[in-house]
Amino acid sequence: MKNGVVLLLAGLLMLPCLVSAGWFHQTSGTTNSLWSVNFPLEAITGYTVGWSGSILKTTDGGANWIGQNSGTTGGLLSVHFPVDALTGYIAGVMRDTILKTTNGGVNWVVETSGTSSVLCSVQFPVDASTGYAVGDIGTVLKTTNGGADWVVQPSGTPYGLHSVYFPADALTGYAVGVLGTILKTTNGGAAWVSQTSGTFRDLRSVCFPVDALTGYAAGNGGTMLKTANGGANWFSQTSGTTYDVYSVQFPVDVLTGYAMGEGIIQKTTDGGANWVSQTSGTTRDLCSVHFPVDALTGYAVGMGGTILKTTDGGVWVEEGKDDARFWMLDAGLRIRQNPTKTDIRCQILGVSGKESKLEIYDIAGKMVKDVGVVPPGRWVTVDLSPGIYFVRLESEDQTITKKVVVVE
Repeated sequence: MKNGVVLLLAGLLMLPCLVSAGWFHQTSGTTNSLWSVNFPLEAITGYTVGWSGSILKTTDGGANWIGQNSGTTGGLLSVHFPVDALTGYIAGVMRDTILKTTNGGVNWVVETSGTSSVLCSVQFPVDASTGYAVGDIGTVLKTTNGGADWVVQPSGTPYGLHSVYFPADALTGYAVGVLGTILKTTNGGAAWVSQTSGTFRDLRSVCFPVDALTGYAAGNGGTMLKTANGGANWFSQTSGTTYDVYSVQFPVDVLTGYAMGEGIIQKTTDGGANWVSQTSGTTRDLCSVHFPVDALTGYAVGMGGTILKTTDGGVWVEEGKDDARFWMLDAGLRIRQNPTKTDIRCQILGVSGKESKLEIYDIAGKMVKDVGVVPPGRWVTVDLSPGIYFVRLESEDQTITKKVVVVE
């Protein structure tokens, strides 16, 4: 037990350092889960929506988030302001309802959608007049008059659709959903054609950064798909995670992108050939990501009212040091679910790029597992019997120890 106590204290002593960059928390003022975030023009004025009719707005880059009256207690799943910070739309679990504002959220007006389906995603590609919404049981809706009328389009699928995206105009667009469903239209939704995704996992998000040719779709189990020919072929990428991905965005080009999900942030700078884990500072699920102008300043929202912001593309830099050797405890070693059942999942989150040695000790201080040398970013799973353990990370720069409880 003496050794275990010493190891735990060694980790705790690593706490007193300040990190000036990366992803940092903002105060949302709510504990309701947030499902979607959108900054219309720049990184200053933005909106996020979520459970229990939650709508929050910021006009100062997230320093302050102010609640707005949605007029509903239903869950709000998607928000989009197409051209400015005044006119925007919200879709969600409210049956037969889409919300609209024309004054920056001072008032939200109910529009009749004409469907009883839950709507998961709404997008207006080029202006505030023509837009699309998708949802349960293959529902696709379109409006050409700013939501005054919504018309049901034949999707050709009975499966739920989670995300819709029109890259460049209101004619060519994509929708993804349950059991690997991918649909494409080239005539403004008059016809939706099914594409072969190569997966039966649910797809949660789709993004075509520049045009209608190169795009990405992400979903359950860390699924990441890419096409370079408008969906004629979709091929799988290694996302670097096996957790569900809820949102993917490539802000300005087809190279640099972000994926958010079940407690994870992944980033690529080479078009998805490599996805690298970033330190989020939270274990809560992240449901939506938006980089409004460039690949540096972005926002992520998620469970429990979580709002994160980065101004440097998610890279952690220590203040007052010539190298970032000293990490915050949660930044150096991430434990997935604690307490946990049957196994421990942990990830090395080093910013120095150096390999670290990982060992696990029981409550008596006896080493029960020598995991060995682990590179930064890799997830490690260790099966253990119920009990109290200490996970010890050691490198030439630091030693971190975390207490973990495995329950029956």
